[in-house]
Order: sequence, then structure tokens, then C-alpha cells
Amino acid sequence: MRVILASGSPRRSEILRELGFDFEIHKPEIDETRLANESPENLCLRLSRLKAQSVARDFANELVIAADTIVVIDCEILGKPKDKSDALRMLRKLQGREHEVMTGLSICESGKIISCVEHSFVKFRDLSDSEMRAYISTNEGDDKAGAYAVQGKGAFLIEQVRGDFHNVVGLPIFRLGKMLEKFGYDFAFCVTGGNL
Repeated sequence: MRVILASGSPRRSEILRELGFDFEIHKPEIDETRLANESPENLCLRLSRLKAQSVARDFANELVIAADTIVVIDCEILGKPKDKSDALRMLRKLQGREHEVMTGLSICESGKIISCVEHSFVKFRDLSDSEMRAYISTNEGDDKAGAYAVQGKGAFLIEQVRGDFHNVVGLPIFRLGKMLEKFGYDFAFCVTGGNL
């Protein structure tokens, strides 16, 4: 049995590697357009399921893991910044406040799929414009939802994380373990990287 990560995210790959998983990466090809009146929670849940199902078509009997992470504040989804000014707009909105990070997580194997949404909350410290501009100049947040990376230099922006830290990075480990149990894989499977 192979583990397939249905994601092109380097952060998710890094988390699975740190856990010791032996896995292959297959990037899904799906339309990520938000549906009319779709809630942030339903969006990340739906996209994670579509990603898992898209890749599972080619790997029907393998264990496929897919995720979709979004940053939400004031009911607005903050995606990847379009440019430096958009990144500054996002950081100004986040600074000094708490926002929510949601990850839709789906696992598919042999035609069975289970999904959930994990919620974490991140509080930014108060930041000056010069601090935000200095962070933006590192280019670290260019390809990340909300224009920051919690696991990198962006850690300096953050006062507190409530919930699963790895959820903010993009792959909630605790929830992943609980979902793998539903497929009959136990703690030993997880800590040996799927190599039982």
C-alpha cells in the first residue's frame, strides 16, 4: 500500500517527511473557484474532497491524503497575495487581531472517503508598517494564504496560536491520525511512516 499526497504544497510534504512517511506526490487538477454563497468551511472541505477524488482515480487502492487550507478574518477569505501591495493589505488587516485558519482534510482509499475541517486561531501582535514591509520584503509570504508563513520568519508576527499549530502550516497532524484510525491504521502505522 502506497501513501499518495494529493498536493503540490512543500509545507505539507515537509510535515509528512518529518513524520517519517514514505509517500509520493501527485498534484490534483481541480477548479478551486468558490461557489456562490459557499461558506469558508464548506469551501475548504469541498476542495479537499475534490483533490482526493481527483488523484484517487489513478490510485484507487492506495491511501490518498488531500488538504485545503484557508485564512479567514471578518468573513473574508485571504488567499495568496497578488502582489506586494495586496500582501500589505492582508497583514494590515491581520495585525493586532485574531483570525481563523481552516483546513479541509480528506483521506480516500478503495472508494471510501472521509473528510473533516480542522480549526485553529492565530493572533498577530501589533505591527508597524515598517515591520510589515520588512517581512514582505523577505518574499516568504508570496505564495501563502494570508501572506505569511507561521513556520518561518512569520513566527515573529505571531503572538499566539490556539489549536493545532500544524493546521496553520497546512496539515493537521492530530486530525490526520484520528482519520487514519477510521481506515484501520493505528498509531504504530503513523509513527513508522506507513511502513508496517
